[in-house]
Amino acid sequence: MKIFYTSTIVLFLIFNFTLHSQPKVMNLWSGKIPGSIQSPLFHNEDTIKLEDGKTRIARVSIPTLTIYFPQKKSSGTTAVICPGGGYIRLAIENEGADIAKWLNEYGVTVVILKYRLPNDTIMENKTVGPLQDVQETMRVLRRNAKEWNLNPNKIGVFGFSAGGHVASTLCTHYNDKVYDSDTTSARPDFSVLAYPVITMNEINTHTGSRKYLLGKNPDPKLVAYFSSELHVTKNTPPAFLVQAEDDKTVPVQNSIDYYTSLKNQNIPAELHIYQKGGHGFGLGKNKGTVSQWPDACIKWLKEIGMID
Repeated sequence: MKIFYTSTIVLFLIFNFTLHSQPKVMNLWSGKIPGSIQSPLFHNEDTIKLEDGKTRIARVSIPTLTIYFPQKKSSGTTAVICPGGGYIRLAIENEGADIAKWLNEYGVTVVILKYRLPNDTIMENKTVGPLQDVQETMRVLRRNAKEWNLNPNKIGVFGFSAGGHVASTLCTHYNDKVYDSDTTSARPDFSVLAYPVITMNEINTHTGSRKYLLGKNPDPKLVAYFSSELHVTKNTPPAFLVQAEDDKTVPVQNSIDYYTSLKNQNIPAELHIYQKGGHGFGLGKNKGTVSQWPDACIKWLKEIGMID
């Protein structure tokens, strides 16, 4: 009887651990998605495996949250992850799941946002779709902070490439009324931006991201609105920026200009530019000195009080 009892306990613990370690997936919007258009021409999203073997997702029309709760003791800190992909696809693996597993090791709850990709077929105004999604993500997390054991004052955003543009747009436009919402704050408490698209200025932007978000010939006012370096204020969240000097996709000037704007407002910030690493390096494994950025990021998160 004693052996049976002990075995039952062990089986229960194994089941409970397995259940806890599985990410929670949920739709972001409980009702109608703001500004959405039902179109028979737009079919289900596509999952793509590229030559590097990593998974990408395209044609996203229904945004979701995939929540990775830490298996170790929670720090209370939460990181919203915005994968990149030039606003045409999402690098959901190396800029999503891989990042989640890394941060979980430090007790950080991770939420991967599968945000809508701009498309006139399914959106009344494609330029604000990603911003609506990331604002609502912050509000959903704060509304559920008590139930999910999150500290509502320790919720930040990570953004990679075009996802860095989503993240920096949130940091500079978190208060803008882009859909009917409650009064829950959408302001991130910190941001980590890796090889981010920051500006929509034609000289330094990533051409593809600009085209898919704003169109081929965007209004100058729209270009200015979505150039994050122009909207930094004293209330913009602290930032950690990382990029490689040999990035041929997104000019390194994006990170430099955003950092400069932060420092002009006395916002705590760190900028790490590595000589080699290219673009889309994710955690930077086997990429030379750029592989040091995750350790530097953890030290910075400890410095600003987000990790014990």
